[in-house]
Amino acid sequence: MKIKFLLACCVALLSVNSFAQNNVAEEIAWVVGDEPIFKSDIEEQYLNLQSERAAIDGNPYCVIPEQMALNKLFLHQAKIDTVVVQESQIAKEVDSRINFFIANLGSKEKVEEYFHKPLPVLREKIADMFRDQYSIQQVQNNLTKKIKATPSEVRKFFNTLPADSLPFIPKQVEVQIITINPVIPQQEIDEVKSRLRDYAQRITNGEAEFSTMAILYSEDKGTAVYGGETGFQNRSVLLPEYATAAFNLNDTKKVSNIVETEDGYHIIQLIEKRGDRINTRHILLRPKVSDKDLTDAIARLDTLKNEITEGKVTFEQAAFYVSQDKDSRNNNGIMLNEESHSNLFQMSQLPPEVGKIIDKMEVGELSEPFLMINAKTQREQVAIVKLNRRIEGHKADLADDYQTLKGIYEEHKRGDIIENWIKQKQKSTYVYIEDNWRNCEFKYDWLHKGATSN
Repeated sequence: MKIKFLLACCVALLSVNSFAQNNVAEEIAWVVGDEPIFKSDIEEQYLNLQSERAAIDGNPYCVIPEQMALNKLFLHQAKIDTVVVQESQIAKEVDSRINFFIANLGSKEKVEEYFHKPLPVLREKIADMFRDQYSIQQVQNNLTKKIKATPSEVRKFFNTLPADSLPFIPKQVEVQIITINPVIPQQEIDEVKSRLRDYAQRITNGEAEFSTMAILYSEDKGTAVYGGETGFQNRSVLLPEYATAAFNLNDTKKVSNIVETEDGYHIIQLIEKRGDRINTRHILLRPKVSDKDLTDAIARLDTLKNEITEGKVTFEQAAFYVSQDKDSRNNNGIMLNEESHSNLFQMSQLPPEVGKIIDKMEVGELSEPFLMINAKTQREQVAIVKLNRRIEGHKADLADDYQTLKGIYEEHKRGDIIENWIKQKQKSTYVYIEDNWRNCEFKYDWLHKGATSN
């Protein structure tokens, strides 16, 4: 299953075996503008989709080249618009993808063997893939950026929807939360720092490799499997304290002093700098919370809950002055859904500990204190929550689900704009289709709007 997911990441460019190299000469099947689509490209894509067991709506030898041709139209427009893709973002995506491959296949050598390509070639192909994706996305965003639905347009759209076509809105909740981080004893912090100093000394003395120590001891599981390597990152992506320490490093053989961030305590080793991007290794250790400190934090929140229940303080006041949840503290304690940019969550979108508690609560009820893991820092916290609102699953209603319907309508308008653009772009773009493809049933009329057979 991991390998199948791996291939899904690069369906357009990468395959288990290169069909182009072994089976098909570089014969041209289509030309869009001045960009060719080779028969080998189509075969390679088909092999990828087969390995994925991906559903294809129609004859693959018709569906695949048509999708490639559509991409060529957008990429041609990107050149006209001089769309600029941020290379730093591309590099970040490539590093993330390569690291993912290495983690799943075991080593750089096994990645090269699997894809039948040297790593530098593989990197460039993945980079090209992401450049194309971002370019196409920017062209589509430019075409649809002025869309802004009015209430009357949304109302009219809603009234035209048949009752059996109304979208189903899953159960949603609005939740207030107060969290506190248990106090960590200085003795535990000193112990963590002592261990990191020992690791740094062993690495500096040549007794151990940084990457080996990271695999064995780092508590950042996302990078530990890569020997602590973070991949190339911009300063803005890194935690401030980490970025400052990392960019001040100049010797790849040295280890930084201990760096404290909200994640914990780190030691860092420089791998390479490239302009405003840097690749480093690090070992992260997090001080552990004792049972006594957890018990004290629970008792503190239990007292606070009683004060809220007795009306001595409101939940909103308590959240502002006590809560250590930065995202909700200044929003009256209301949790913010980063996916929908609203205060409402589907149950599956809540942190698992919160979802389990909320599912059994009545509206207006305040929970008992409970333990949870902060998704960002992976540290234990103690929390109490209040269920402000619950909207049961239902067919979309204009009064309660205006924002959802507005989003559906705007997406519908985006689709119409892009469809019309494609049809107009076809008229002004040279398209050659080799005879073997001219009997296909295409979604768009390539054969009569700008297309030619020779």
